[in-house]
Amino acid sequence: MEVGKVSETILKRSVFKQLQVKRDEVLIGPGVGEDCSIIQLSADECVVLSTDPITGAIDNLGELAVHITLNDLAASGATPIGLMLTLLLPDGYLERDLKALMKSVNTLAKEFDVQIIGGHSEVTKCVNQPIISVTGVGKIKREKVMLNSEIKADMDIVMTKWAGVEGTTILSHEGEEQLLSYYHKNLVKEAKTFDTMLSVVKDSEIAMKHNVYAMHDVTEGGIFGALWELGVKAGLGLIVDQSLIPIRQETVEICEYFDLNPYMLIGSGSMLIVTDESEAMVKDLENQGIKATVIGKLTKGIHRRIKFDEIIRSITPGKSDELYKGLERIKQS
Repeated sequence: MEVGKVSETILKRSVFKQLQVKRDEVLIGPGVGEDCSIIQLSADECVVLSTDPITGAIDNLGELAVHITLNDLAASGATPIGLMLTLLLPDGYLERDLKALMKSVNTLAKEFDVQIIGGHSEVTKCVNQPIISVTGVGKIKREKVMLNSEIKADMDIVMTKWAGVEGTTILSHEGEEQLLSYYHKNLVKEAKTFDTMLSVVKDSEIAMKHNVYAMHDVTEGGIFGALWELGVKAGLGLIVDQSLIPIRQETVEICEYFDLNPYMLIGSGSMLIVTDESEAMVKDLENQGIKATVIGKLTKGIHRRIKFDEIIRSITPGKSDELYKGLERIKQS
């Protein structure tokens, strides 16, 4: 198997198909495009759970880990409550680095009023760099749970912020030396600030004031991968105009340097939102300082397509994220 997310085909065949236990309390379980699981424990309130590792970065590891998990909870419309951390540290890892990592985690936890409620830490020879996996716990009112059965064709797809935000900031940190040999320092400096845009918690809070039928944060596989997963989640097709997908020049330049497709670059910080109230939602998001763009809509059938000029081509299931190619090229240079 390739580095990155396990492919959809293998996931369905070798993971989901092996899971036989079903419980009535579980409203939403594992599935392609599902960011979280939702469990109903009372008549009016549900628990929301999400888990994610950070494996493609070393710089800003703690901040990335917290953001990614809170973003998953936000994509379900949930209010975050707590985080559990699993830390796998390489042999020889320094205590001062562990202390700095936990300080960075705590800084974001305080910002979002989320408690670190437990976890596990160990030093192991099985890893050659620190790995952090985070499980997020949130809550949501039963009436606010978004069910796939309510998603309809002709609903608009709203995208917040820009494509490839997370990948851009990771590559600008990890490949700073290489990039500075080719680009002006201001471009690299600006790209590194993209780590301030990784949260979609506020995006979710604003969107939930309107008619929202699905949300999906853009992670591995980039915007193209997220669109495919959104279509699978909805059980519908979609048509998106590539020229409408917002992308920053810094992302374009860095991807050009490392010969990467920016639309297939990990993109935490951006959210896809399905709504029948796009005009009001976009206006509200923009008024709160969050860039928002209608990039396409859901369609009948299962054909998921991208339009660029007069050419229309199909979106395919996400493959290995472009980030891993970029990191490998940094390592080899």
